[in-house]
Amino acid sequence: MIAIIDYDAGNIKSVEKAMQYLGQQVVVTRDPEEILHADKVILPGVGAFKDAMEKLHQYGLVEVIRRVADQGTPLLGICLGLQLLFEESEEGPGVDGLGILKGEILKLPKKEGLKIPHMGWNALTLRNEGRLFRGIEDGAHVYFVHSYYLKAEDEKIVKAVTQYGTEIHASVEQGNVFACQFHPEKSSTTGLRILKNFTELRDI
Repeated sequence: MIAIIDYDAGNIKSVEKAMQYLGQQVVVTRDPEEILHADKVILPGVGAFKDAMEKLHQYGLVEVIRRVADQGTPLLGICLGLQLLFEESEEGPGVDGLGILKGEILKLPKKEGLKIPHMGWNALTLRNEGRLFRGIEDGAHVYFVHSYYLKAEDEKIVKAVTQYGTEIHASVEQGNVFACQFHPEKSSTTGLRILKNFTELRDI
């Protein structure tokens, strides 16, 4: 069973549909017991960092997600879900994130000819043999929608980067915790392969 955490964020339905397409048994839930007993957990999201953290606190999910990470359950953050896994964001000054991973969430720099938010397909440069990218070719394109980006503290956890006015740490992996700034559920066959790789993770 894969638990998709429901905290009133956008994009939950499309993640659910993608996992069902892959033949997975999925529950969209904010029930702590369901989340803690799931085989794998996904933290999706489209929205603002501050609002999202307020919702996670409101529903009592902050410590639940930290326990998921601590107990070794594979955990996947998508888009805003990636950003929430870190300590803080320029989008919500003074608001603590989940603090499961270390790094900075920064506003995309303004560059001539580049629109913010960044919306569209970008090529990935793969690094450090990420388990989500098994069978994915370097240079594969995935779909992004975001105005803030990750700069991870430890470059060794970075498994894919892309360029959009700066180098964006597009995917990270640390132990049982995985995250993508892009939307695998909207990234065609490449994205489905990434999600399939997540469903097939073993022995973390």
